[in-house]
Parts: sequence; C-alpha cells; structure tokens
Amino acid sequence: MTDERPLSRFFRARVTAIADITPSFRRFTFGGPDLADYGDPGLDQRIKIVFPTAATPIDDMPTGEDWWTQWREMDEHRRPPFRTYTTRYVRNHLAEVDVDMVSHDVLGPASAWIADAQVGDEVLIYAPTTAHEGVSYGIDFVPPAHTDDILLAGDETAAPAIAVILEQLPAQARGVVVLEVPDEGDAAYLPAHPGFAYHVAARGGTRHEHLVAAVADAAGHLVPAGRGADVEEIDIDRDILWEVPRTAKGGAALKKAPLYAWLAGEAGAIKTLRRHLVTAQGVDRRAVAFMGYWRLGKAEV
Repeated sequence: MTDERPLSRFFRARVTAIADITPSFRRFTFGGPDLADYGDPGLDQRIKIVFPTAATPIDDMPTGEDWWTQWREMDEHRRPPFRTYTTRYVRNHLAEVDVDMVSHDVLGPASAWIADAQVGDEVLIYAPTTAHEGVSYGIDFVPPAHTDDILLAGDETAAPAIAVILEQLPAQARGVVVLEVPDEGDAAYLPAHPGFAYHVAARGGTRHEHLVAAVADAAGHLVPAGRGADVEEIDIDRDILWEVPRTAKGGAALKKAPLYAWLAGEAGAIKTLRRHLVTAQGVDRRAVAFMGYWRLGKAEV
C-alpha cells in the first residue's frame, strides 16, 4: 500500500517547556499529538517556524501545497512571520520536538517571540513527516563518502546545526570546529566529539574576527597544497548566498576529498570564508557547502 502522506507539512505545536542552555541559547520543547508524525532525517535538517504576532495569528498562514506562493502574494503587513531553524531532538513516542534558538536583543518578530514566549504558546512548524525516506534537500551537510577531514564553521545561528552534525558523525570522523558566539558561556553549548578540535570564542569588538581568523588558521593545517580557483562573486545584498554541491541524485558532488567544509552564518562572513578556502587555499569548490543564514542589517524573507 502506498504511503500517501506528504513528505513535509505544517505541524501545529505548543510550547511545553523552556530552558536556557547557555547565556544565548534557549531550548523550546514543543508538544502536541500532531508531532507524532514529525520526521527526523537528521544532521542539519532545516525547518520553518511560523510565529504569531498581535497583527498576524498563525491561523492566517497558508498551509496547503502552494503555501509559499500564497504567502508571497499576501499583503506584506498581513504575512505571518517565519524563520529557519534546525531540529535539535525528536521524540515521536512522546510527540515532542526540541528546537534551540538564539536569545538576543529584540530586533524583530522572532526575537520578540523568543524573549516573551511562555508554556502554552502555539506556533506552526514546517518540517518533514515520518513518511520521508531517502535524500532530504533540507539537509546541507553532504560530504563525500571518503573525507580525511571535516571543517564545520559558523556563528551562533549555525551552532544548533553543528551540534546535531557532531552528535551524528561516527566516532572515527576527524576535523575542526570553528564557532563564534555572543558570550563566553556559550562555548559549553556544543557536544564533544573525540575526533574534532574545537576553536570556540566569544565575539570581540569586531564581528566575525575570530571566525575568519580561526578558519584561515585551520585551513592552513588541513588543506593540502593546491591551486586556487576563481569563485563567482555574489552580491549578498541582492542574492542569496547558498551553495550545496550535490549530484543529480542529491548525494555528494565528489566521492572522495581530503577536506569537506561546511560553512554557515552571516552572509558577509561566509562569503569571506568561501573565498579564502577556494581561491586562496585551493579547496575544490565541490567540497565546500556554504549557507548565508542571515545578513547583517537585513531580516530573513
């Protein structure tokens, strides 16, 4: 019998617990019978969370197959806001899902909700269902089957994805983690992995100074001598900085590589890291996944 359930859909979820994991990371546990069908392809699986506001309740969100087009066609002042996150833990037997979010100064509807949310508040989560099998295009960590080293780098917005990746990599995996966070206490957020060296630091006076410098240092040790390649320069104020090398079947673009780099965070910093790895260090661009999760001074679509 064919499973006719959609591979992804909107789930109605209620906050059942809130916990501050570190000074900047707040864990929201969501519950509700609908979540028994919440899928968990793993790794850095992207999800969307729709937040209610005084002017736009979550019931105003289009939830059909063509929800994106319908949402775009709505008056911008009537669109329910949503943001992208990573599934942290799924407990289908309890119909529970954990999502870790960054708590910071209120700058928009998402940060306002994070600051004020209480147990009982409801959201919509667009995520895979348990009917999902095989390749998920919401996963951007797609390393070659054989990789000597892995470089995971980003800012606090990438930390939950990095955490899940580290937890799900085999113990024999080797590599380096570079993370820039708002507060020294946030260094405790990442889980330990026996094969990875960690370079985690709180943000100083210059944004992303640690991230850029530490990635350059790590690349100098991890990358074999090679010839750099020109990369297409992307206007990050106009276009989305996002490239995940895949084959036509959705797997990795290469079968083997000495280094696989996964870079995510503020688009300006990620653009700099990408240029350094590919152009200056000569890393094969087919072994570099880079995602501009956000842009300094601009809200997510």
